[in-house]
Amino acid sequence: MTTAQIQELDVQPTPLALLLLGREADPRSERGVECPGDLPAPSDPDLVERARAAKERLGDKVFVLGHHYQRDEVIQFADVTGDSFKLARDAAARPEAEYIVFCGVHFMAESADILTGDDQKVVLPDLAAGCSMADMATAEQVAECWDVLTEAGIADVTVPVSYMNSSADIKAFTGKHGGTICTSSNAERALNWAFEQGAKVLFLPDQHLGRNTAVRDLGMSLEDCVVYNPHKPNGGLTVEELRAAKMILWRGHCSVHGRFNLDSVNDVRERIPGVNVLVHPECRHEVVAAADYVGSTEYIIKTLEAAPAGSEWAIGTELNLVRRLANRFAPEGKEIVFLDKTVCFCSTMNRIDLPHLVWALESLADGKLVNRIQVDKETEAHAKLALERMLALP
Repeated sequence: MTTAQIQELDVQPTPLALLLLGREADPRSERGVECPGDLPAPSDPDLVERARAAKERLGDKVFVLGHHYQRDEVIQFADVTGDSFKLARDAAARPEAEYIVFCGVHFMAESADILTGDDQKVVLPDLAAGCSMADMATAEQVAECWDVLTEAGIADVTVPVSYMNSSADIKAFTGKHGGTICTSSNAERALNWAFEQGAKVLFLPDQHLGRNTAVRDLGMSLEDCVVYNPHKPNGGLTVEELRAAKMILWRGHCSVHGRFNLDSVNDVRERIPGVNVLVHPECRHEVVAAADYVGSTEYIIKTLEAAPAGSEWAIGTELNLVRRLANRFAPEGKEIVFLDKTVCFCSTMNRIDLPHLVWALESLADGKLVNRIQVDKETEAHAKLALERMLALP
């Protein structure tokens, strides 16, 4: 539908819609949409050579990180690839790199800034590359939730556990309140640690990872879990429900993994008899329960590496990665398909494209620092404490 047609219907696009379209900005979000310069045209045939030349000019001064969900055109310039926490740690292990160019999303760049040295500068090629899940929990909302838990008389026995896919503010809240951070790989260990500290866990911001870990790995029941909705008074929960719950799950989710449903699993099993269904734990509980294998992005990659030739797999995670894995393992006779029929990229991750990367690298090579992601010192201190607790997990 064109803009003229929308105007004719007297339909006004929401601020979020404009933000996702790359127009205007949301002042309540950490994301922006403007670059202080002109982007190269996507049709420029010299983009690859320009990126390569700028990276060579920078030499050891730059270290490029590429998240698994990035486009192939960007991944080719990454010095290392991985999930968000692995990349942040890789950046911290390269103190000689003055510039860390993070091809990922905003919270990942924040984590890299927290873990790297004061003399290192973290750059996000497009400030509009945010994370819808991370944006589902703001510092103000979480502080209000803690007040609700305090009034219910349970805050002192509740330990916050925040997923890596959260803002620096949420990580700092977690650190200040005696909690820890977790990844999709170590969520079980993080929850076991948390329940040694208190009787309840406030899990932020992905309800699905929290529920799946509690029920699938720790043996809890679905009744042990309640969902706190920050848009409802008292989270939409009674005092009795809060006191009875072991897991208080924040009402957040991944817009990509949340798309998969039980019909997706049933459909692919009908189309490909004997297919192995392998999904990320950010998927809904019904999907995880119906899958053959469940694990983090790194787990998915390692499982496919170890899979026998000729095996067939349906993968429930971001499409850029699934396509890359399908191409990688095709010569080994492994058939890898996307779990759902609907094409679904991570829209904000996909904002990091070759023009933005070229612009960022060329700007740095010309001595212009652009799109720096910098966490204030107080937030950094508390967030780092929560991250260090995670690193100390048994």
